[in-house]
Amino acid sequence: MKTRLRPPNYRLRLHFVIMVLALATTGLIGKALAVQILGKDFYQRQGDARHLRNVAIPAYRGMISDRNGEPLAVSTPVASLWAEPAVVLGEGIKRVPELAAALGIGEEPLMQRLVQRADKEFVYLKRHISPDEASEVTELDIPGVHAQREFRRYYPAGEALAHVIGYTDIDDRGQEGLELAFEDWLAGKPGSKRVLQDRRGHRVEDVDLLEAEMPGKDLVLSIDRRIQYLAYRELKASILEHQASGGSIVVMDVPTGEVLAMVNQPSYNPNQRDRQRGSNVRNRAATDVFEPGSVIKTFTVAAALESGKVTPQTMIDTSPGQIQVAGGYTIKDIHSYGTLSVAGILTKSSNVGAIKLAQQVPDEYLYDVFSRFGFGQITGSGFPGESPGVLPDFKRWRPVEKLSMSYGYGLSVTALQLATAYTALANGGRMRAPTFVKGGSNPDTAIIDPALAQTLLDMLETITNAGGTAGKAAIPYYRVGGKTGTSRKAGAGGYQEARYLSLFAGVAPVSAPRLACVVVINDPKGKVFYGGLVAAPVFGNVIGGALRLMDVPPDSELLLAAARSADEEMDAAAEAVGEPTLP
Repeated sequence: MKTRLRPPNYRLRLHFVIMVLALATTGLIGKALAVQILGKDFYQRQGDARHLRNVAIPAYRGMISDRNGEPLAVSTPVASLWAEPAVVLGEGIKRVPELAAALGIGEEPLMQRLVQRADKEFVYLKRHISPDEASEVTELDIPGVHAQREFRRYYPAGEALAHVIGYTDIDDRGQEGLELAFEDWLAGKPGSKRVLQDRRGHRVEDVDLLEAEMPGKDLVLSIDRRIQYLAYRELKASILEHQASGGSIVVMDVPTGEVLAMVNQPSYNPNQRDRQRGSNVRNRAATDVFEPGSVIKTFTVAAALESGKVTPQTMIDTSPGQIQVAGGYTIKDIHSYGTLSVAGILTKSSNVGAIKLAQQVPDEYLYDVFSRFGFGQITGSGFPGESPGVLPDFKRWRPVEKLSMSYGYGLSVTALQLATAYTALANGGRMRAPTFVKGGSNPDTAIIDPALAQTLLDMLETITNAGGTAGKAAIPYYRVGGKTGTSRKAGAGGYQEARYLSLFAGVAPVSAPRLACVVVINDPKGKVFYGGLVAAPVFGNVIGGALRLMDVPPDSELLLAAARSADEEMDAAAEAVGEPTLP
């Protein structure tokens, strides 16, 4: 018996298909509604994440200039190349060799850098290059490779001002000198903006400014670039002449306490970060301490006079040119000067005389005067890393220590400290902290009587006149006062043979002091090492030039007229014998 097949039910099938299509349509509509309405924010964020970027806007660092507006530190625009590691390793993987060649680095190191930072969105490829060099790379259109604008610091004065200005790191943050001291003032605040990028990371348009950048503020220094160059040239010439290992010069404006020049040798080029050496980078004038030798005798005399134990006319017997002190030590003068006045002790730089003055002054009194002049404490200049020096507490002094300090041993100072002390002396006995900012004069404080200060200046003037130890510090047409110093260098085993510091500290003009200056020459070689022969001539050249640059009038027009008359007489005499006149 055959089974009869039932004909297909097309109507049922049609209904089924319609139902399936209806369900599918409903699902699609639901999905669309979910995407368009319920998940709109989520998918919008995901899309933006792939096409929108927040980009930093670099801020311009403030310019540093000298007191006359000459630029000393400026920021110049540069470019830095960066990459999205995942994009380069994905879409741009085949072009890594081309990218490495364009960057001038090996393919393997580049791959290692990208792989190590594959989970990051940003990695620098090359920083602080010229915009043209960056364009050569970006024009290759390698996926994930971009360029951004940055700033690099440039120092027009180079080595001459390196120790004062300092330098910034690759991120434009101050690392040394005044760049570090005034970081908060100079540094700008970066801004940010939102940009739209295509799938290859190319910027399509700026969408929104999130935060505007704030440029740093400019800084006008007290430094006079002309005097700085002059001091740098003279110091370098002296170092070469005497085959010294280094040296420092500090020049200060007496009325304001402003630092007009500060130089050191050896120096460095702040524009070459990769060639900087630690020992050359430090500002020796502010950080390095040394025993000052005879330049301290000025303040020993100040203590003796202020105490009332002696007067300028008091006579001191320094014969036979040596004295034995506690502990069995014998201190000598270069010559036996016999009986000297208090002024004569400075003029001849008698160690014996200084010791005999100190013996008449109570320990605490000598300590107090030294302390008032700033020894044993930082000057307050604000310079990073400034040393306070060493002034031992008088309560722990042994007799030999006190007497050693009277002629410059047993305490340590910096060149900046010495310059500040002599500035206070020249300023009528009023001390103020030095400043590196033009118009930033700090409050002053009376530390000694003005009459005593003037008496000391008059005594110091005898040192640069005939019979003094610093005739080579004299400046034509100006009255100069100052003190020489020669101290032995200390080492691990005590004081070293034939190794010295040559010093000169002085002011000019004595009649109306305008400039104070300290010169330190470290370890001059050869037979010439005394401060009067090595450091004093540098002082004369620097301060003589500085006085002319600043248009400081000579002490006396009569002196100038007499000098001109003498020159005319010499010219006439030379003409009479038919000899040419030297310029």
